[in-house]
Amino acid sequence: MTRLETTILRNLIHNESYMRKVLPFLKEQYFTEESERTIYKLSNEFINKYNKAPTNEALSILLQNSNTNEGLFKETAEVINSLVVDAESKTVNMEWLLDETEKFCKDKAVYNAILQSIGVMEGRDKNIAKDGIPSLLQDALGVCFDSSVGHDYFEDATTRFEFYNKVENKIPFDLDFFNKITQGGIPNKTLNIVLAGTGVGKSLFMCHMAASCIGQGKNVLYITMEMAEERIAERIDANLLNVDIDQLKHIPKAMFENRMSKLNGRIHGKLIIKEYPTASSHVGHFKALLNELSLKRTFKPDIIFIDYLNICASSRFKPGGGVNSYTYIKAIAEELRGLAVEFNVPIMSATQTTRSGYSNTDVELTDTSESFGLPATADFMFAIISTEELEKLNQVMVKQLKNRYNDPTLYKRFMIGIDRAKMRLYDLEPSAQRNVSDSGQPLDDTPDFNIAKSFTHKKDFSSIKL
Repeated sequence: MTRLETTILRNLIHNESYMRKVLPFLKEQYFTEESERTIYKLSNEFINKYNKAPTNEALSILLQNSNTNEGLFKETAEVINSLVVDAESKTVNMEWLLDETEKFCKDKAVYNAILQSIGVMEGRDKNIAKDGIPSLLQDALGVCFDSSVGHDYFEDATTRFEFYNKVENKIPFDLDFFNKITQGGIPNKTLNIVLAGTGVGKSLFMCHMAASCIGQGKNVLYITMEMAEERIAERIDANLLNVDIDQLKHIPKAMFENRMSKLNGRIHGKLIIKEYPTASSHVGHFKALLNELSLKRTFKPDIIFIDYLNICASSRFKPGGGVNSYTYIKAIAEELRGLAVEFNVPIMSATQTTRSGYSNTDVELTDTSESFGLPATADFMFAIISTEELEKLNQVMVKQLKNRYNDPTLYKRFMIGIDRAKMRLYDLEPSAQRNVSDSGQPLDDTPDFNIAKSFTHKKDFSSIKL
């Protein structure tokens, strides 16, 4: 009886079209027989070196020159001699063969992942945490032959033009300068990071943006590992109800419920806040939450906030298990970005500055704490900078650090207003941008005023009638 492995090896040698399509996905460990693994290994080395498949004769010579014991040599030589093309082999349907090969690769990948998972459970594999087992199986189940071989510059010109003119689905900000630097907001399948020192306003920014998103009718999932669910909701209450945060507890219950009822009638977005223990939850937990929300509440978020990245766990590595902070934090960033791609949503998170960056009035990417792998992975990253002078003016400076959506030198630095009592951010008048050095702003946007004034709170919230 002909084994599929034999058919794969035969076509790998004698069918160049098949060989080009399947070679990137085949692996040595997929072949259970040692003789077949040897043939695959010799064939793969030959193809990588000469860019063409070896003949049976070439394989025989390579086998003779290899350090193979006598028993394996004899067995492998017999298999090589059997890899001949006969009339029946020539009539094999290519589409069927590709489908069977893809199924073979997926089955072997799952089998190997299960074996590796057993090794993790028994403690034989020290490099992977037990929480990383779902990722091993998910990667194995994701094995797929991608029929695309790339974008042809000339033949796909029309498709490319349509892409240029396609309206991308984005989550807009309610802050003008952020919309300018992102060309209208943050798109799906992206990881966006705010960098700031302790107490500067990372959570405030995310709570403000979460409030803005539900005001736009978007569904928001806010995952917190730093503060309790009620503390996050408290900040959003202050923002949406236009009440100082320290005054919320003094509002009579009936008045609070009445305001919330009116707010619920006007705002059509939903907000779910979920708290996890610090440094113990990873994307595996977040995926389970998303699936549970979809099943139990028919809730699918349009954007996810994670507060904040550095206190997440990695699903692939154990903390401190011989893994340095660069690798560990980079792994978390990659996993979160993968989550954004898988669920087709933007993710907004935050990270701390280093100790030197905390007192730095001109924060750079190098001031990212723990791992430079984080900015390497993020799509959009900006710093929020505060000084004593800015605090007196109720302002903070925003500096672009990385931007895949637009030219990062355009509006590189700009000022926004901050109302910490109501957990709000707001736009300032153009004169407030006048003295920002190296701002990268067009001259037309910076009127020639001698004094940059701060406006304590000029944003119009009159539409919020509670």
